[in-house]
Amino acid sequence: MAGWWPALSRAARRHPWPTNVLLYGALFSSGDALQQRLRGAQNDWRQTRRVATVVVTFHANFNYVWLGLLERALPGRAPRIVLAKVLCDQVVGAPIAVSAFYAEWTVVLALCTADQLQPRSCSVENSLRGALFFSLGHLPLFFPAEW
Repeated sequence: MAGWWPALSRAARRHPWPTNVLLYGALFSSGDALQQRLRGAQNDWRQTRRVATVVVTFHANFNYVWLGLLERALPGRAPRIVLAKVLCDQVVGAPIAVSAFYAEWTVVLALCTADQLQPRSCSVENSLRGALFFSLGHLPLFFPAEW
């Protein structure tokens, strides 16, 4: 364990963007696989691969740039500054991040499987609920699938 930590630290200092994207993708993908396992089902590696693709191609890059801009715009760690950052992130950043999942009003790309990418397959209610869950983290772990 001691051998890989200095290498990761050096890589993060030399190449912060790619290191951040790869770590974010690995953590998010492993979280998806763990969520599937905790539900008691077999792992769906196709779904995990789709999640990893969305994370690596959009979310990790967006978060890296967005949080850097936010830190430059609102520097500091005082409670008032942190609250301003959180509010700005939720008002501006979150809608942009969630909108990455919409190709149309009725289809959520990251939550519908490839055979469900026809407008008739995903209802608007399920799409909006899924996008809300996805944007807030893996809340389906805590709530039943149907409510």
